[in-house]
Amino acid sequence: MTIQSISAAARRMLCAIVRLDGQDESRLRMQTIIRLRWFGVGGQLVTLAAVYWGLGYDFPVGLCIALVSLSAWLNAYLRIRYPARHRLSRTFATVLLAWDILELAALLFLTGGLQNPFAFLLVAPVTVSAATLPARNTVLLGAVALVASSILVGWHLPLPWSAAEPVSLPVVYKLGMLASIASGMAFLALYAARLSKEARHMSEALAATEHVLAREQKLHALDGLAAAAAHELGTPLATIALVTKELERGSRQWPELQEDITLLRTQAERCRDILRKLTRSPTEQDPHHVSLPVTQLLQEAAGPYSSSQVRIQISSTPRPTATNGHRREPIGERRPGLIYGLGNLVENAVDFASSEVDVSATWDDREIEVTVTDDGPGFAPDIIDTLGEPYVTTRASGKRLGRSGKEASGLGLGFFIAKTLLERSGAHVSLENRALPDHGAIVRVTWPRSSFDLPESRPGESVGRFSSPTQHAAE
Repeated sequence: MTIQSISAAARRMLCAIVRLDGQDESRLRMQTIIRLRWFGVGGQLVTLAAVYWGLGYDFPVGLCIALVSLSAWLNAYLRIRYPARHRLSRTFATVLLAWDILELAALLFLTGGLQNPFAFLLVAPVTVSAATLPARNTVLLGAVALVASSILVGWHLPLPWSAAEPVSLPVVYKLGMLASIASGMAFLALYAARLSKEARHMSEALAATEHVLAREQKLHALDGLAAAAAHELGTPLATIALVTKELERGSRQWPELQEDITLLRTQAERCRDILRKLTRSPTEQDPHHVSLPVTQLLQEAAGPYSSSQVRIQISSTPRPTATNGHRREPIGERRPGLIYGLGNLVENAVDFASSEVDVSATWDDREIEVTVTDDGPGFAPDIIDTLGEPYVTTRASGKRLGRSGKEASGLGLGFFIAKTLLERSGAHVSLENRALPDHGAIVRVTWPRSSFDLPESRPGESVGRFSSPTQHAAE
């Protein structure tokens, strides 16, 4: 096979690459690929100089330097033509990486083929593609590298060596080198693709979490708007109240209007009471709204997911080890993140349960534990250790309606966000399967009692208006 036939095969490969559809931007920046190529150009020139002039081995050094110069001129053109932060399209990035493969294959053809110890560098462009381009682009580049390697098994110029001791390795060894390149290419490509995917998923999951937190900040901003509205409406409402009182004193002349005037005054006073609640500081909030017992917390979290097909059983009881001072039901702060996190656990349990979900709370002097148990298939052993990480889910990829009434397909972000919110409240979340012969999943959420109980409800202090029973069951 001649250099012309190799060039024809290369042109066919490049045409196939150019026909790739999808011109979306890749994750490969122009500056990155230029720097990698400059590093390759420098290494190739140093190697050529060391072998030709340092060791004195004879090979077509002029053609080799011409090929390296083409890469250098291509780099210079790209640096002038595009800004450093320009992101390459998938097709353009694939073409540039294919050129790197073909240029290195041509150098190897001129310097001994797969007998050359630098033949393994053919895997480098494929690895870069695996980390930054879609799988089909990487597969095509891998095919280009394997075709080039296969050609180099039998068609190449002699390995630069001493004329007195020429080297010619057997074909079996060359085939072994080909197998080594193929296996190394597959391993490094899969490894790089996996690392890139995990990093991308973590970045997207953090972005989703930041989006949830941004929405929470907007809700907090509404408090300021409510206070501003209350301040602006306070004066006209005071005027309305004053006028209605004057009208009420003189309403004897209009007995048919007396009832309407009284109603107007009472409604104005009601508006003033509402505005006072809006402007109340966080430390003056309604204790019934701010705090709630653990049983009520479970009811509020599980309430939206009640289903006629799955029964939700809620219970709460102190542990036998709890002392008298800690046997009362814990009272915690009403936190939206806490309710959302527990609700997500209940929703998942309802979606996978066969007939029943048990939500129970137990406590003693040191900790409070909430357990969500279902009678479904349980957690798959191969993912139970990674559940809670972003984009790890037990749900099927196809969309279906779960028993909670929502789509049961998902990306794993719901449980990731729920676990993050619960851990921010001081909880520890653990997962396990029920012991045989029972089947189903168990999720345990455990808080230190000191981080869950409100200060005013701790032993020795007033419990306030809450004194709910320690046993409760609901469907």
